Amino acid sequence: MAKSTNDIKTPASREQQRALTLSKAVDSIGQTEFLPNMMDYLRIDVPFVGMLLLMVDGLNRPTHVYDTIRAAYRPNLDIYLDGVYELDPFFVSFRKNRQTCAMLIRDVAPDRFQLTEYYRRYYRNIELRDEMAIFTELGDDRYLSFSIARRVSEPRFRRHELKYIERDLPVLAALCRQHFKQASTQPSDASAEQRLEFALERFGEEALTPRERDVAVCILKGHSSKSTAREIEVSPETVKIHRKNIYRKLNVTSQSDLFVRFVATLNQGISARA
Repeated sequence: MAKSTNDIKTPASREQQRALTLSKAVDSIGQTEFLPNMMDYLRIDVPFVGMLLLMVDGLNRPTHVYDTIRAAYRPNLDIYLDGVYELDPFFVSFRKNRQTCAMLIRDVAPDRFQLTEYYRRYYRNIELRDEMAIFTELGDDRYLSFSIARRVSEPRFRRHELKYIERDLPVLAALCRQHFKQASTQPSDASAEQRLEFALERFGEEALTPRERDVAVCILKGHSSKSTAREIEVSPETVKIHRKNIYRKLNVTSQSDLFVRFVATLNQGISARA
């Protein structure tokens, strides 16, 4: 098997390239070239094909900062930012423990994640093989979320590559704080947050009980019956009964149908007027 360019670099040449790209990133702080230069720095040890950068400000919805996403896939990004991020395993894991960190999708995804409509839309359909998330704190409960990915033709991220990123987290966080320190905190879009929360609470409310809604969201996230049972503290048999009732009451026959209903509810909530 042929080795990638990254694999055949000598330690000396890699250190030289790391120093060069780091100096470019430092020199471009506060300029539009900073984020592309920062990507080049991260790629020295951990090659990747694309990146999505979001601002996570307190409990507000994530906001778009930068990306290298193809135009054909941009509608999925818009849907994600409208509220589907609530199903993102990275976002779910980060909310449980907000801190500067890096994580691999296989370490945080539920046990049936690859069977979800979310996975089909945001991985299989755009030919992503693997993803790593990096969260860096800016202060005042603001974080940057870097999502870096590899295509199906490339190998998965390796454990030692995650360690490379974790090693560089202090540098990455410090540079990003300097770059974004002049950016004023955007005012909280409280009404949008309220509409999103309202939409989530309303999902299936015309037919589902509160417990059934909890189970439905777990299904959408990719939890199996056993995993859902642990999440909401009921028996797997009870979860199976709830699942059957959910599909019957919402007149859906698949996880894909359930996802479509979920997105429709989000759209209604986001577009609603307070």
